[in-house]
Amino acid sequence: MRAAAAPRALRPLTCCLQTTTRRACVRRWASSTTTEAGAGAGVRGGGAVALPPIRFQAIPTKEGRIRTAFAVYAPSPPPPAAQPAASSTSSEPTTTATTSTSTSTPPTKTAKVDVLRAYHAQQIARMDPTGARTHLFSRNNPDSAKPGDVLLVTPRRTGVEPFAGVCLGLRRSGIETAILLRGQLAKTGVERWFKIYSRAVAAIDIVQRRPKRARRAKLTYMRQPKHDMGSVEDLVKAWRRSRNVLRTRGGDQSSAAGGGGKKAARK
Repeated sequence: MRAAAAPRALRPLTCCLQTTTRRACVRRWASSTTTEAGAGAGVRGGGAVALPPIRFQAIPTKEGRIRTAFAVYAPSPPPPAAQPAASSTSSEPTTTATTSTSTSTPPTKTAKVDVLRAYHAQQIARMDPTGARTHLFSRNNPDSAKPGDVLLVTPRRTGVEPFAGVCLGLRRSGIETAILLRGQLAKTGVERWFKIYSRAVAAIDIVQRRPKRARRAKLTYMRQPKHDMGSVEDLVKAWRRSRNVLRTRGGDQSSAAGGGGKKAARK
C-alpha cells in the first residue's frame, strides 16, 4: 500500500486577503501617478514617475500636550513689523488706536487653588472657631501635646465616662486629625481613636507630659508588657486634685476679699 501523502501546509486566508488588497492599492496608485505624469509637460515617456507631495498636519502651537512619537509644528509667526511714526497730518483716531494696541497686555492666568486644602481649612474654621484644638496639636507650638503624654478626653454626651490614656500617635489629616490613646480597663489594655475636631469631644486635657521627648512618632512599642504604662487612673486623680486645690484657693481669696469689703462697709 502507498503511504499517505503529508498534508500541505495551509496558509491562513488573512495573508491572501492582505496580499490582494496591497496589490490593488499599488496598481491604483501607479495608474493615478502615471496619468498625472503623462499630462505634465516636463515628464518624458520613459522617465521616472513623479511622486505626490508629502503633506503633514501641522500643529499650530506647542502649548497643548500631544501623545505622539512624531509631531510637526507650524513655523513660528514672524515678529510684527515696526509701524511708521504717525505724521503730523494724521488724525486723532489713528493715534488713539495705535496707543491702545501698544499698551495692551496679554491675559494673565488664574492661580490654581488646592480644593482639598481649602475644604479642610473651611471645615476646621467651622468646627474650631477659637483655634484652641489646632493650637493644642500644632507643630509650631512648643507646649503642644506629643506622643507619650497622658491625655484625658471628656465626651460631650452626658452619662459617658471620660477616657484617659497614653498618646501612642497622632494622625494629621486636616479635619480628620485624630489621636490614639491607650489605657487600661479591668487590667486589660484598651486603645481608642478620638478625632480632635469631633463634636462628640467636649475637651482634651494634658494630664502629664513625657519627661523626655519621644524619638518616634508612633509609640507602638508601648503595647509590649515591658513598656506598657498600665493604668493611668492615679495620675488622673492627682491631676484633678491639684486642679481642685487651685480652684479652692482662688475661691477663698475672692471670698476673703469680698468679706473684708463687707466688714468695712458695716463699720
